[in-house]
Amino acid sequence: MTAQKNRSLAPALLFAAGIVCVAMGIRHTFGLFLAPMTADHQWGREVFSFAIALQNLAWGAAQPFAGLLADRFGAKRVLWGGAVLYALGLAGMAWAGSGTGFAATAGLLIGLAQSGTTYSVVFSALGRLLPAHRQSWAMGLVAAAGSFGQFLMVPVGSGLIGGIGWFSTLLVFSLASLLILPLGAALTQGLGARAASAGQTALEAIGEALRERSFVLLTVGYFVCGFQVVFIGVHLPTYLLDKGLSGNVGMTALALIGLFNIFGTYTVGHLGSRYPKRFLLAGIYSLRSVVIGLFLVLPLTPLSVYVFAAAMGFLWLSTVPATNAIVAQIFGVRFLGMLSGFVFFSHQIGSFLGVWLGGRLFDANGSYDVVWGICIALGGLAALLNLPIDERNLEIRRAAAKAA
Repeated sequence: MTAQKNRSLAPALLFAAGIVCVAMGIRHTFGLFLAPMTADHQWGREVFSFAIALQNLAWGAAQPFAGLLADRFGAKRVLWGGAVLYALGLAGMAWAGSGTGFAATAGLLIGLAQSGTTYSVVFSALGRLLPAHRQSWAMGLVAAAGSFGQFLMVPVGSGLIGGIGWFSTLLVFSLASLLILPLGAALTQGLGARAASAGQTALEAIGEALRERSFVLLTVGYFVCGFQVVFIGVHLPTYLLDKGLSGNVGMTALALIGLFNIFGTYTVGHLGSRYPKRFLLAGIYSLRSVVIGLFLVLPLTPLSVYVFAAAMGFLWLSTVPATNAIVAQIFGVRFLGMLSGFVFFSHQIGSFLGVWLGGRLFDANGSYDVVWGICIALGGLAALLNLPIDERNLEIRRAAAKAA
């Protein structure tokens, strides 16, 4: 079995990375559409912000179920369904002429699509191939691919919007999302569907997780990650425009976040195989608050924006491998897709509030200052929540308790 896993590991990682690169790369371009779409449709920023917030909420709410389907029946069908929904959602986003239509397509459809094409489902497939001691490293590698997708797609999206307009760009992205179909088939080739087996049921597994203090702390802390990164990812380009900087500065900032996130996610994934992951997470959240605070108090120039983007990029999705590896380490991989999906739902509630409050409070106050302050305070809270997490496997803990 080990030899089979080793032979399958390299191509599996390549195909998993490709899926996440496409799905997350397209997602990270949405902030570029805010200014041109609201201007052309004569919408307030809250209309756009609410749809993207709804997208994050729908993604999170559907993620445990998508993860469970992948755990029980194999990831291929979930990936294929997600790819089709992604293509339909992007095309519908282009054609939507009202706030309701935009919320239904950019919000609900794309949110459901992302639940079937991103980390929980991909990690569910990888969990069947990876030995436990390589999970954190491999998850970091795949998460880094999502960052490369951002680094690649943000300048591509900006160039397309400037050349052919936002409408045609969304149609191009709709076709590009269908690349997940062959990549999903390649990733899951030979894995088949999981047969139901005796032992713990899905309901018993989530009940056990919700009674585990460390799972609850990890879940609440992940809320903060979603709030911070989605607020920044969607609103930073427009914030910079409001401050008199060019659109190219915002595009470059998002690309730099993607570039440095490649290094951050891989580094944390690698370190997570050697050091307690709770300490890594506490450090990430603390440093985010420091970086945001310095960004706000220092003079705003293109250089300060690029330094901020590089620093935040290193901390951006570096929470992903550490968080998912803790779930796998405590509970095992049988229900990894579902359990990591529940943790991710908390992340997406934070994402909903971060992106929506960004638009809501801007429209009310003409400023993003309050939301920046919330980001700083939440970072400190998340650091404190992660410190007491017990990363030991539940079975090992029970055996130790019996021995004592």
